[in-house]
Amino acid sequence: MSKIKTAFFCSNCGYESAKWIGKCPSCGEWNRFTEEVLDKGGAKETGWQDYHGDKRTAKTVALTDVTVTAEKRIITSDPELNRVLGGGIVAGSIVLVAGEPGIGKSTLFLQNGLQLQDRVVLYISGEESEQQIKMRADRLRIPNDHFYLLTETATQTIFQEIKKLKPQLVIVDSIQTLQSNLIDSSAGSVSQIRECAAEFQRFAKDTGTPVFLIGHITKDGAIAGPKILEHMVDTVLQFEGDRHYAYRILRTLKNRFGSTSELGIYEMTGEGMRVVANPSEILIAQREEQLSGSAIAATLEGMRPLLVEVQALVTQSVYGTPQRTVTGFDLRRLQLLLAVLEKRGGFAFGMKDVFVNIAGGLKAEDPSMDLAVICALLSSFEDIPLPAHTCFAGEVGLNGEIRAVNRIEQRIAEAEKLGFEKIIVSTYNKKSFNPKAFSIQVIALGRVDEVYRELFGG
Repeated sequence: MSKIKTAFFCSNCGYESAKWIGKCPSCGEWNRFTEEVLDKGGAKETGWQDYHGDKRTAKTVALTDVTVTAEKRIITSDPELNRVLGGGIVAGSIVLVAGEPGIGKSTLFLQNGLQLQDRVVLYISGEESEQQIKMRADRLRIPNDHFYLLTETATQTIFQEIKKLKPQLVIVDSIQTLQSNLIDSSAGSVSQIRECAAEFQRFAKDTGTPVFLIGHITKDGAIAGPKILEHMVDTVLQFEGDRHYAYRILRTLKNRFGSTSELGIYEMTGEGMRVVANPSEILIAQREEQLSGSAIAATLEGMRPLLVEVQALVTQSVYGTPQRTVTGFDLRRLQLLLAVLEKRGGFAFGMKDVFVNIAGGLKAEDPSMDLAVICALLSSFEDIPLPAHTCFAGEVGLNGEIRAVNRIEQRIAEAEKLGFEKIIVSTYNKKSFNPKAFSIQVIALGRVDEVYRELFGG
């Protein structure tokens, strides 16, 4: 009888060690090593060489002999998913999708699998029964005769069924529930996640079949499992959103076949995920009257221009230390902007409570939000509403100057499309666009005090 082999794995990064170590040499974390049983006796036979009737042989070739062709992509009926993936699903790619529980990951990819009417799709679930998936599919109301279900967690059984069915797209929900017979440890452990992901990676590359792996996240917001999981896959997508809002955002964290600056926006409905074609309209609250402390920012999320509403509230502090509270904006950036207003503009925010909110549950990281945040703060400070149909796009420097932002033409065009009459930008952006090409009035200013005089006439 052979001796049972064990190893110690770091639960944070997946580093393997023959003995227990206090501090991980790879990631530097303490007390993260756990012992797991390994069973390397079975040979890793892929058996995918004759999957499509042809055999793939490995040989050394010169770089100059390699011919480059455009990737074969599956174009789905979901334009947001196509954009995030860089133009469609690449054949043989393996995509990891992570998000909080209940955010809608399973619904989104069940919906996209059902919409591929001309391809054989296999949906593998280790969390739900066939009846549960059927109930969700009935709510989506998308009939498909080429969509198949498999409720199984053992990878050996899964690949036997895959050989019989020969699907053209595989969706795994979720990778943390699978278990390989090559590793004698529980499902969800570091070694199991790494081995199961490696088996699906070999399958995807050998057969040219795209695979979607749905994953869990930890309480810190990181993808559950070893960090190597993100390195093994071709694309990493993050599905996020606020539970109190119906809108969901699909972000690209890594993409070997496209840009990492794309995002898709969906609305959660009773019949699945609805694509939001014009997100600017939903991110700008409909108001019957002008209120102080509200400004519209022309931002960019990835390659897409968005107009979002910035809300600010400035009140007298009743405690010794003034509060600084933000939702959807960087707190350190807010403190920087308040310091600029106090030093360069002479506004006494030192004893004021300041609250900033990005409407719609969006998390904004674009530096061009600075000008809109400052204008919203000044509007609430003076308790004077900003001029109607005016939006802002500009970064604010430490000296109070308004700095230029990139792709200003797209921001101006988006504001014009939504009916705005004025947009205030940096004077350093003048060379980047032709104001005669737009019907909207473009006001170029250089400093924060100039913006104050333009808005409030001071």
